[in-house]
Amino acid sequence: MRIVLVFAAAAIALAAQAVSAQDLTTSFRGFRVDGNIGGDRFQSEGTHNDKLGYGATIGFDGMIGDRIVIGPEASYWRPKNWSQNCSGGDRDGSICHKSFEEWGAAVRAGHRHAPAAVVAKGGYVSNEQRKRFDAPAGETSFYNHGCTDGYQIGGGVEHSPTNFKLPLPLYVNAQYVYSNYDRIGNEQVRFIAEQLR
Repeated sequence: MRIVLVFAAAAIALAAQAVSAQDLTTSFRGFRVDGNIGGDRFQSEGTHNDKLGYGATIGFDGMIGDRIVIGPEASYWRPKNWSQNCSGGDRDGSICHKSFEEWGAAVRAGHRHAPAAVVAKGGYVSNEQRKRFDAPAGETSFYNHGCTDGYQIGGGVEHSPTNFKLPLPLYVNAQYVYSNYDRIGNEQVRFIAEQLR
């Protein structure tokens, strides 16, 4: 599973309607493009690896009344130089689990009170992973590489600065995202480990 704390996300919202520089209260309405950077924790095999990560999000925010914001989004995330956790296997072997990029599709909803909003999201996520079992000398090792699916939930706060006169609405946000997906190759690795006992 992966836990992401996006502590800084600069974004531009391309409003579906014309927005004046003086009226930024519509910055949560229309298409938006986010650039994300933050902390990444990848957990597997009872261990974890903390790294810096970065990615991007594109979405559309619709309004229900004056306060409720809701819409779909697609996201991409990757830890810097990937993430890998290694732990000891049977008879001095080792199991290494590596995580690459993550793709997600979610729906987010929240409450908007300009210039701020509180939002939550949930949806599907796919992660590229590699599982490797390095056996001791003279034994059989194992390698598996592929994609695995899961779910993603998260939430955070957004703020639109109103004291800047910009041609496009700009906002910043901070969010927490939790992704949980199945690990690949577990059955094969357990089988090999049992054979080596």
